[in-house]
Amino acid sequence: MGQVGRILIADDEETFSHSTADLLRQEGYECDCVPDAAVGIEKLSRNNYDLLIADIKMPGNRDLEFVQDLPNLAEGTPAIIVTGYPSRKSAIQAVGLPVVAYMVKPIDFKQLLENVNIAIAKSHFYQTLANIRRRLQYWQKRLADIEENLNGKPTSSSVKSFLELTVENAIGILAEIKEISGPKEDVNRLACRLLDCPTKNELVGAVEETIKALEKTKGAFKSKELGTVRKKLEDVLENARKN
Repeated sequence: MGQVGRILIADDEETFSHSTADLLRQEGYECDCVPDAAVGIEKLSRNNYDLLIADIKMPGNRDLEFVQDLPNLAEGTPAIIVTGYPSRKSAIQAVGLPVVAYMVKPIDFKQLLENVNIAIAKSHFYQTLANIRRRLQYWQKRLADIEENLNGKPTSSSVKSFLELTVENAIGILAEIKEISGPKEDVNRLACRLLDCPTKNELVGAVEETIKALEKTKGAFKSKELGTVRKKLEDVLENARKN
């Protein structure tokens, strides 16, 4: 089974952390275990994780300071809090933190797994949106460069550059969307609860419109690259219809 996410389990109760890690590994997750916040911080500084599962009473997290610092340690990474000593104070402290769930030991694994799936989906969405944001920033910079080179005199090469850049980024964004679909159908369903997901018909429609635009302009801008791009989009469209 392919890995569907990477989880850091921070708990000084070794039996809980290692048994939970073993169960999650059977579901395809990659898990690392640490006994306290200090080792957890070191792990977060060296590796990328999709989720933190942290015990409240472990060293370095008795007042949730480890979870409070999580946005600075690993931006966009959500947390699940577990504790054998629930209290109103800790529950109130969790409000406003990047906490997906507050769970009381002994943990029901089925419920934990559902919370893990939701958290991983949220983390993947955040990472995808961050990638799209970086892509759009690059796109904006390239468009500014093209605009500066125009000097008020549009040319076929500048328009061609604009079309190629637009299609390149459209394909890149579609690839990012495909990346978050994941191998598990239930993860897809949970992910779409978190954001207003575009429907398949909407995505197919967008690709169809792009292909039509490329078809209309192929006579004006004779480009082997644009032809290749159109063919790739047509293949994507065909696969979408089959699936």
